[in-house]
Amino acid sequence: MITTSFAFQAALSRMLLVSGCVATWLMLAVTSPVLAAEGAPEKGITYKNDRIESAPWSVHVVKVPRNDPTLEVRSTLARETVLGLSRVSDQALDVPSSVGTPLAGVNGDFYEREGSRYAGDPRGLQIVEGDLVSEPTGNSSYCAFWIDADGNPHIDDVVPQFKATFPGGKSFKFGLNEERGSGSVVLYTSTLGKATRASGGRELVLEKADGGSWIPFRIGETYTATVREANEAGNSRLDKSTVVLSFGPRRAADLPAIEAGMEITLSTASTPNLRSARAAISGGSIITRGGKKTKIQEPRNSSSLNSYSVRSMFERHPRSAVGFSKTHIFFATVDGRQRGLSVGMTLEELGAYMAKIGCEEAINLDGGGSATFWYRGRVVNSPCDGSERTVANGLLVIRKPVTAPGSPK
Repeated sequence: MITTSFAFQAALSRMLLVSGCVATWLMLAVTSPVLAAEGAPEKGITYKNDRIESAPWSVHVVKVPRNDPTLEVRSTLARETVLGLSRVSDQALDVPSSVGTPLAGVNGDFYEREGSRYAGDPRGLQIVEGDLVSEPTGNSSYCAFWIDADGNPHIDDVVPQFKATFPGGKSFKFGLNEERGSGSVVLYTSTLGKATRASGGRELVLEKADGGSWIPFRIGETYTATVREANEAGNSRLDKSTVVLSFGPRRAADLPAIEAGMEITLSTASTPNLRSARAAISGGSIITRGGKKTKIQEPRNSSSLNSYSVRSMFERHPRSAVGFSKTHIFFATVDGRQRGLSVGMTLEELGAYMAKIGCEEAINLDGGGSATFWYRGRVVNSPCDGSERTVANGLLVIRKPVTAPGSPK
């Protein structure tokens, strides 16, 4: 059993990147589940690699006690931008020491894959340290996990009610940091990247009425914005002092007359109200409810029954999940597509497994080649692609820094 420290692993990773030997280290880290320090002492959290030979299944589980104030669950964003992809292990290494020490992590939401102009865009809700970076879908097939201001976890469908209201009362619903269609309206913040990437239509560059920064951009708030300028060319620049309200060509025709200095109200309300939520991430279906597996329903629309997204819910694949009970938060990943090791689970099988280990509420996260479980400095599961895939975001358990008595917090 190897018990190499996280600090040593981080230093080794950076050293190998410089020396050009990173491929060898990654092969060892990804293809050697025996490196996992099952049961190794780590105050507060527990890790287990549960092997069930009858299927076979190999499941990796971390339990995080909710009553430990030194532990915190955070969502991470690849490369700190919506349009970015990176490995969960890199997202852990990117956590500043001033924030804390990452102990465990799992991959997060489904996302736009490479080849899209908005590759890396999470498909649902994400909040990173209070900053709303991606909107909820409002689709009951994609639910969300979030941590409220008091540190309590929740799982539910989150319905956005985002709207921009102009003088005179005309209002427009808007999306957030996503690809904009010709008939839609999208608000872009600097967390997206350097520019909106949208073309055509009309873009309004907005300053905060009080002259402050737009980051963090929070859910459940009402903002007053001032029009700095209108841009007909698209691809407006983004920085922390501005947001851009981008209208597709068909929606731009409905705009009232625009003047510099005009005030617009932006609302980021949602149902339920997530105001002051500090971390959130979307996934797929609710798989465990009230301590029991949920029945996964096929859609009524027969045309979608043969789509992979529907068909795969009832097939065995690698999967990740997050959930909670009254006493713990759970991260889980089941390996799959590896007959000698683990065949994977259906959504209902994963829901039943989460209930069996004491989880009362759970959602599935992205699965397949994205399913990744990181623990104490290394990937401990066996990704079905043979190596760790880059993903849009993740969830980490952080040990917060110790504050000396009398020191400012």
